[in-house]
Amino acid sequence: MLLHTTIIGEGDPVVFLHTGLQTGETDFTYQSQHFSQEYQVFLPDLRGHGNSFSDDFSNLFEDSAHDLKETLDYYQVDSAHIVGCSLGGLVGIFFARQYPGKVKSLSLSGVTPEKPSNWKQMHRQEVEMQRQLLRNEEQVHYFNQLHNTNWREFIYLARNEEWYPFEHTMSLSDVCVPILFLAGENNPHEVKGASVYGESDHVHVGLLPFAGHLVHQDQPELYTKIVGQFIKKQEEEKRRP
Repeated sequence: MLLHTTIIGEGDPVVFLHTGLQTGETDFTYQSQHFSQEYQVFLPDLRGHGNSFSDDFSNLFEDSAHDLKETLDYYQVDSAHIVGCSLGGLVGIFFARQYPGKVKSLSLSGVTPEKPSNWKQMHRQEVEMQRQLLRNEEQVHYFNQLHNTNWREFIYLARNEEWYPFEHTMSLSDVCVPILFLAGENNPHEVKGASVYGESDHVHVGLLPFAGHLVHQDQPELYTKIVGQFIKKQEEEKRRP
């Protein structure tokens, strides 16, 4: 499906893939404004979010990757720098695996590489938080205004204990594009990803202080600087004769 996409700026394409229950325009706001001064920034609403209507989450990650390819093809983008967090990071991994030729670089955060030993407990707590959200009229109203889709379907998907694609995040050694993986020091499961992913020569890793799952929100300036340096480094290397 063609994703509803906001485009700002001019230059080489950079695509920001938002977190769950957000949209292209509401997430990565600091980063999109910064990068739009030098790049053409694409802000798609992922499947079932914002104005990208779909209630089919049966094959979410593969379908979302195909959605992104279809969208970039529509805008005649041969390849782009992909930046994603959490849900967006997962979609970025699937996209880079399926369409490596479309990816100049991949910047990831908010991704857990291995299934934590206390995953069942973590999942139960997350499901309870989601139930409380659905009982909160103010938050329900907020998400109703944000999404012209049945956003609750995404929450229902995450109630399945097996929803997280650990078999696809456990290694990035087969993802044949330059990768930057950033983790906040306050999230131990994602910090572990720095050592797991860092074993691959094509993966650069970094830990950001005073940050958790949403590194780009907790440390917007530092995150933006690091991602910017990474992207510029990839462009410099491609220009070398």
